[in-house]
Amino acid sequence: MDDEHKYHNPAQACLKGCYMIKGIGTDIIEIDRVKAAVLRRPKLLERIFTGEELRYCLSKPNPWPSLAARFAAKEAARKALGVGMGAFAWQNIEVIKQGNQAPALQLSGKGLFYAKQLGITHWHVSLSHNHSTAVAFVIAEGREQEEGQCS
Repeated sequence: MDDEHKYHNPAQACLKGCYMIKGIGTDIIEIDRVKAAVLRRPKLLERIFTGEELRYCLSKPNPWPSLAARFAAKEAARKALGVGMGAFAWQNIEVIKQGNQAPALQLSGKGLFYAKQLGITHWHVSLSHNHSTAVAFVIAEGREQEEGQCS
């Protein structure tokens, strides 16, 4: 992935030039709804989540809140891109988690194509859940102007 499409924290983004919000998305989902759907159709796990997402979530004693939060993040990212569910594969949006760092989004395939078309270079994601619901909030940013021309 080139430097322009790395996903990092907001402080790093501000240091690299002028950015503007290109899209915002949010999604909230009932955890039991995700669980019921997967129990009815177990292949949904491989259809929606990447191997790394599954490794992370399934390593937890109760994987359902983490799976639901990641599903919500994928929905929120699609909303930020302004595309529907059929625009590209679910796995083209991945929630990555490294150590104690905040979760981040990584796009690939057609998801990355749409992001580049819109000039999106940075993603910010916030995930949360309680006993019954999971929520995700996503902000997509891109350059406003060339560096050195910021107002």
